[in-house]
Amino acid sequence: MNAEAITTTAGLTGVKTHYCPGCTHGIIHRLVAESLDKLELLDQAIGCASVGCSILSYNYFNLDMVESAHGRAPAVATGVKRVHPDKTVFTYQGDGDLASIGTAEIVHAAHRGENITVVFVNNAIYGMTGGQMAPTTLPGQKTTTAPSGRDVAHCGMPLRISEMFAQIPGASYIARCSVHSPLEARKTRRCMQKAFQYQREERGFSMVEILSTCPTGWGLSPVNSLEWLEAHMVPYYPLGVFKEQKEE
Repeated sequence: MNAEAITTTAGLTGVKTHYCPGCTHGIIHRLVAESLDKLELLDQAIGCASVGCSILSYNYFNLDMVESAHGRAPAVATGVKRVHPDKTVFTYQGDGDLASIGTAEIVHAAHRGENITVVFVNNAIYGMTGGQMAPTTLPGQKTTTAPSGRDVAHCGMPLRISEMFAQIPGASYIARCSVHSPLEARKTRRCMQKAFQYQREERGFSMVEILSTCPTGWGLSPVNSLEWLEAHMVPYYPLGVFKEQKEE
């Protein structure tokens, strides 16, 4: 094991997380913290987490955190950023939160070009509340509320949030990444740093969507959940940068 693999980051508190075995929220937390640390933004960062598996993230991030109502993190982040324009403000949201309950807040924040960064964790399910079907649940994917699998004739197709947001004029940087392998995790960190850099340059709304696992909700082992993500989620949710506004 090399030195980089065993070092910690100043952006995390070291508190043991509550996440299920195999959940990749912990990896994503570290990537967010490392990105802020790399850009020397930790001392001015404010995170806005909403209800979901990330509800206790204030225990893990070594920075100021605000707990928001379900789906309302973009509205809270908007208020925080407008009051403290010199701060680096980000939301940390799951797919049930961002793509369903809080769709109005996130869409309008992007259309207004709010100078915030959104960390969007997509595991294609409602994780904390019992494994229900989410707007991002894949066709045929089984959940507690769709035991026979998502029926697109009844529920429609899953939302591709990054593709949608890439069409919004107020959005400056939109990327979709994953953490199912070390290589993809390193790519995610680079995208995260780019998103925060865009905010520092006051270029408007930025978002990094991250494909994540939910072994408990999916009914799979940690290893099998990583394989399932790569085999099933990546084909429907292709990875890459969907919008990168160039400097004028």
